[in-house]
Amino acid sequence: MNLFEELANNPGITKALPEAVADTLLMVGVSGFFTLLIGLPLGIFLHTSAPGGLRPMPVTNRILSDIIVNITRSIPFAILMVILIPFSRLVTGSSIGPLAACVPLSIGTIPFFARLVETSLRDVAGGKIDAALVMGSTRMQVIRKVLMPEALPGLVAALTTTLVTLVGYSAMAGIIGGGGLGRLAYNYGVQRFDTAVMVVTIVIIVAIVQIIQLAGDFAARRVDHRSAAGTTRRRRRPSRAAAPVVPAADAPAAEAPATDDARTRV
Repeated sequence: MNLFEELANNPGITKALPEAVADTLLMVGVSGFFTLLIGLPLGIFLHTSAPGGLRPMPVTNRILSDIIVNITRSIPFAILMVILIPFSRLVTGSSIGPLAACVPLSIGTIPFFARLVETSLRDVAGGKIDAALVMGSTRMQVIRKVLMPEALPGLVAALTTTLVTLVGYSAMAGIIGGGGLGRLAYNYGVQRFDTAVMVVTIVIIVAIVQIIQLAGDFAARRVDHRSAAGTTRRRRRPSRAAAPVVPAADAPAAEAPATDDARTRV
């Protein structure tokens, strides 16, 4: 029996693998959506409320940044998921399964993504913000028309990094009852000593990470107006046709100077 026949006759691959892949994609997709929905405004607030920001709020920023965000990021995800089991049961009605795992996945990655957003916004040149304020822009207009467009490549890269992190977190969530490829690798690869399932699971996880990273890098290059690709796209845009230049040979001949006889007759 060759390798392909062994894989085709393995119930862990033919029956459990498709469901595990679907559960992993579900956890990454749902958690990524809520991470973007909450983490993006949180990161913007952390940047704008910092000392020297658009709306400095030192006390609120210190509480939110140093206490809530930093403490949540400091807790290992495996411990955080165990701590949040009662909260997951309250929100989803269950403490196991991919939907229940989305609760700790979102809570664990929202502070991480918010900090990346704050870092990306810091890279925007202060001169552009000052120029927008001098021209009479409001704080919200500065955020929407200056901060966000200028930091968009960094924000896309931050979201890509967060999604890749979510893939790894989802594998850890599977070991604690979240389902997905992590549970498949643990149940078949570890407990049943099935090396084939373990190898296939690792290959699929690596493929998912590579696809997310390649898509994120491509999107970041597309939205970066400072990159060479963006400059090339702008150069390729059709420009208005310039007015034809009349050749020197087709130009009307200059009037000949009056002769002495003509001047005499005048």
